[in-house]
Amino acid sequence: MVKPDLSLEVPDLSGRFAVVTGANSGLGLGLAKRLAAAGADVVLAIRCRTKGEAAIAEIRRQAPAAKLAIRHLDLSSLKSVAAFAEELTAEGRPIDILINNAGVMTPPERQETHDGFELQFGTNHLGHFALTGHLLPLLRAATSARVVTVSSIAATQRGLDFNDPNAQHGYRPMRSYGMAKLAQLMFAVELDRRSRLGGWGVMSNAAHPGLSKTNLLSGASYGRDKPTLQARLTRLTWRLLPFMWLDVDEGIKPSLYAAVSHGAEGGRYYGPRGFYETAGGGVTFAAIPSLARSAVDRDRLWQLSEQSTGVRYSQ
Repeated sequence: MVKPDLSLEVPDLSGRFAVVTGANSGLGLGLAKRLAAAGADVVLAIRCRTKGEAAIAEIRRQAPAAKLAIRHLDLSSLKSVAAFAEELTAEGRPIDILINNAGVMTPPERQETHDGFELQFGTNHLGHFALTGHLLPLLRAATSARVVTVSSIAATQRGLDFNDPNAQHGYRPMRSYGMAKLAQLMFAVELDRRSRLGGWGVMSNAAHPGLSKTNLLSGASYGRDKPTLQARLTRLTWRLLPFMWLDVDEGIKPSLYAAVSHGAEGGRYYGPRGFYETAGGGVTFAAIPSLARSAVDRDRLWQLSEQSTGVRYSQ
């Protein structure tokens, strides 16, 4: 079946308030640029202020009037997530757009968050689950707020389940990454269902960037003197098979469509139009794995996430 070519149109976002996690580089920086250029006030939710300041300087070279702010956020720490949310809550401004973009990918050895969760599941999924829950009152206070959660084609790996989400009985980097990204997709779909059921007025959807040229794929060495083997192989394929890869400006389009396009819908999953959703221009509907289509499995994951983070969503 030929998938439709969805038209990305970025409206005037003047007066809108957006929060983008991991906005200092890669897809997050690309998204922050486009949102700011369209007039939105954008919070860069990041761990390193120095990198954030460099990102702001880069954005303002293209959009001198961009309205930008840096806020510290470490998604691997539930304490940091709560502090970030408290800061925004104290300011009281409704949030129109929340893009859950930041993440870590395939550390060679199993690592843990500050709270004892496997690093990828704890950061990519649980951190964003807690963040969105803490910010829900500000999202509900906005008119037609949207939450976009960035997943990955890794979420379609076969045999993924949540019997051992923290990889305590054997760690495989890509499998754990896929589980974390599948959890994020399931969260996005379930959040939209709960919002519609509860009348929260918040649209939730998800997107993935296909294969995009970001530092998440190419450079993470996790404290090693040299880049990982995966990072070296990735950079090699960039050179030898460039048609497989998207530049950041293309890779952000599915997430940007989900965040601002009039045609975007809640509970949907968007990706690139290319071969197996890996590359190519444009935006289309992405394939949703069976676990993400299962209300029973999504509810099971939701309960696990609430128990793990201590964050309960208001009814």
